Amino acid sequence: MIRAAVVGASGYVGGELLRLLLAHPRVELAQATSERHAGRFVYQVHPNLRGHTRLKFTSVRDLAPVDVLFLALPHGEAQKGIEHFAKVGERIVDLSADFRLRDPSLYEQWYGHPHQAPYWLERFVYGLPEINREAIRGARYVSGVGCNATATILALWPLFRADVVDRTRDVIVEVKVGSSEGGNRVSEASHHPERSHVIRSYAPTGHRHTAEVIQAFGMTGTEPRVHLSVTAVELVRGALATAHVFLRSAMDEKELWRLYRDAYEGEPFVRIVKERRGIYRYPEPKILAGSNHADVGFALDERTGRVVALAAIDNLMKGAAGTAVQCMNLMLGWEETLGLDFPGLHPI
Repeated sequence: MIRAAVVGASGYVGGELLRLLLAHPRVELAQATSERHAGRFVYQVHPNLRGHTRLKFTSVRDLAPVDVLFLALPHGEAQKGIEHFAKVGERIVDLSADFRLRDPSLYEQWYGHPHQAPYWLERFVYGLPEINREAIRGARYVSGVGCNATATILALWPLFRADVVDRTRDVIVEVKVGSSEGGNRVSEASHHPERSHVIRSYAPTGHRHTAEVIQAFGMTGTEPRVHLSVTAVELVRGALATAHVFLRSAMDEKELWRLYRDAYEGEPFVRIVKERRGIYRYPEPKILAGSNHADVGFALDERTGRVVALAAIDNLMKGAAGTAVQCMNLMLGWEETLGLDFPGLHPI
């Protein structure tokens, strides 16, 4: 058994990490920190954990050394304390955006301020196993991946991996997301009468996850021009990326099927969803709630050479906590799927 702790454990992502780690067969959950809730039982903030733990929240000042430290802090906080966290955690998985980008100038461009620990950026491995598995194995420091970036990358990865995309043309992506993406802090936008029944475009341009997508596809060749828009919809959990790209040369659906199968054959959490009939012909976030699966699919417009690539995830799981635990398993040399076998619910 290894000892793990979660810093910033009172948020939605922190709560998912606690749920997963408490049920993990090889993990002892040693600490969960929250400055607001220090001294309270964890289940008083995360009621789904009632009966599963008597752990109380502690202050981050009281952290004791652990084998794996998960950082579920607001963006900007991990970089401030990384020197201290590295002394506490033998291994670190940071779920914020602080260590996702390799270039400090890109961080400043997309996040609006200089990085406070730029020398740490090269020490962190980008934590999306489906594209970076070998680098994650045995790593000490792994960054989380943005939920919108996760869905976008997984939708399009087989096409960029095979270098069949016309990189001289723009990549257009629309991501529809649930309310949990905004976190558990109350705001005017989350007030029920304002949030209920919405289809609200809140980041038509300039979403920060765009930088991750460009960086990921740059691993396969020339960086593409990516335009990402994000829309809030009537969901609590879930993200659906719909991406539009053009092929370099004509292909048919059978050839696209081969590319997707080649890319995701053997992937434990990626399922190709493209059916001829039924209401679940394409990826849909609803049936993924609570699971670490990503469902991907595509449609081809042969007339124009346009591929519409889709990916659905639970933003709190495959988009955050689930992938973080998957990375931990890889870092420690364990079976990648340990503690992550929940298949989702239907109906829900």
